[in-house]
Amino acid sequence: MTSRRDFLYSLGATALAACTPAGVPLPPGDLLGMNLTLGHRLRQGDFPAATETRRVGVLIVGGGVSGLSAAWRLAKSAVDDFQVLEMDDEPGGNSRAGQSPLVAYPWGAHYLPLPTAESSLVRELLAELGVLQGDPAAARPTYDERYLCATPQERVFRHGLWDEGILPQRGLAPEEKAEQKRFHDRIEELKHAHGRDGRRLFAMPMALSSRDAEWQALDRISFKQWLDDNGFHAPSLHWLANYACRDDFGTGYEQTSAWAGLHYFACRNGEAANAASDCVLTAPEGNAWLVRGLARHAAGRIATGALVWRISEEKAAFAVDVLHGAKTIRYQAQQVIWAAPAFILPRVWAAMPGELRAAAQDGDYAPWLTANLHLSAWPEERRGAPPAWDNVLFDSAGLGYVSATHQLLRRHLGATVFTYYRALNDLPPAAGRQLLLETSREAWAEGILGELERVHPDIRRLCTRLDVFRNGHAMRRPTPGSLFYGQRQKMVDFRHPRLALAHADLSGFSLFEEAQYRGVMAAERSLRQLRRG
Repeated sequence: MTSRRDFLYSLGATALAACTPAGVPLPPGDLLGMNLTLGHRLRQGDFPAATETRRVGVLIVGGGVSGLSAAWRLAKSAVDDFQVLEMDDEPGGNSRAGQSPLVAYPWGAHYLPLPTAESSLVRELLAELGVLQGDPAAARPTYDERYLCATPQERVFRHGLWDEGILPQRGLAPEEKAEQKRFHDRIEELKHAHGRDGRRLFAMPMALSSRDAEWQALDRISFKQWLDDNGFHAPSLHWLANYACRDDFGTGYEQTSAWAGLHYFACRNGEAANAASDCVLTAPEGNAWLVRGLARHAAGRIATGALVWRISEEKAAFAVDVLHGAKTIRYQAQQVIWAAPAFILPRVWAAMPGELRAAAQDGDYAPWLTANLHLSAWPEERRGAPPAWDNVLFDSAGLGYVSATHQLLRRHLGATVFTYYRALNDLPPAAGRQLLLETSREAWAEGILGELERVHPDIRRLCTRLDVFRNGHAMRRPTPGSLFYGQRQKMVDFRHPRLALAHADLSGFSLFEEAQYRGVMAAERSLRQLRRG
């Protein structure tokens, strides 16, 4: 693994190489991210005593996809006595978006695969939003074409040329192409395979996957080892596997559970009546439209800039102390749904059971960087495949970029916004977070522009603004052993009469489908307890 010193040197070298052409200044922009100042208050302590007490039926801590999904389920069950607390300035978590005078653009998650049959909650939401048309349980539903990714969907930049699709083909030997086909055939087999318990080997959400011990044993090895053990040695396949893990998990394939790596490829078998099976649902703002659909059920009941700093159990309720502005508000809640990252809970719940505390602290989170480049015109193109929605860089520090205006092709916009993604998987997570804290927006901008100038030589001249967004704990890392041989299941199995856990951390990796499922399951547990009470 790259050392932090080597990583910084690489960043600096990239930045120096980017200082061309002479006389073109860096575009303006901001250094953004999660509310670090408020979040780091938990380390400092010294909070003011509560000056106000409020009573609520259900208190949801965390306004990301899990928390909003819990609110969605409560509201649909005719429960309106709930409150959502979000530490940041707006809800949405990893699915937030920005807006320019031209177009909206994502700050994180930017697509949703066609939902599988098991993803019934996703289908229910899509039907509610009018995106899935007709029967949500249909084998091949029809989707609103405005949300089906416009073609071409993706391309990859390799050896100075753009290739259509994400798996390189140009210039490969017949043997490598044959190995690609063998991998594709094996994945197709796994998509339809079932364990001895009758469940699909790899389902979405992952809790519905087979519990066959023989297949769960894949969690003991890395995805890279699985490729090697099964005779897959083609460089293009190893690149694809590594890219997929970096893209979804923020972790290189040599540090990703083989079960998680195969789940990425084999769980996605959703189909549509009016689109190819590999098509995705997207919008200029990424997944923010899904967040808005969930959040409308909690309208007027979401408090932002709210930091939970203490939870304590009383006789008939939980007392939850919340820093809001300069004062502490105490909520007395019949039910608490913890939909914030698991690692925070031990910091605020002193009486947290020991086994649950160990489970919440087990594992780590991937640091992540996103940047949005506002361009006055479409930049100069290298040869090869035409511009696509997802533009992947084969041999580069970053993963590539998506074009916010791709879904708006009918409007023939000249300007655009590129959303650039980079997983800091070459560093240990703690070092990556420190790098995010210490590196200036200007240094990141230089590095990003230098990287993209290899693809678009005039991008610096056309870039009118470049904002950088840092996320130190973007997603829980599904490292080998963490899914079925670590502490994760203890969080899933935890039962308390007044507190339910809800976050994608319970799945071991961060995807919309997983976060929604965990939020709804927690809401249903709270509903059962409320009815008993």
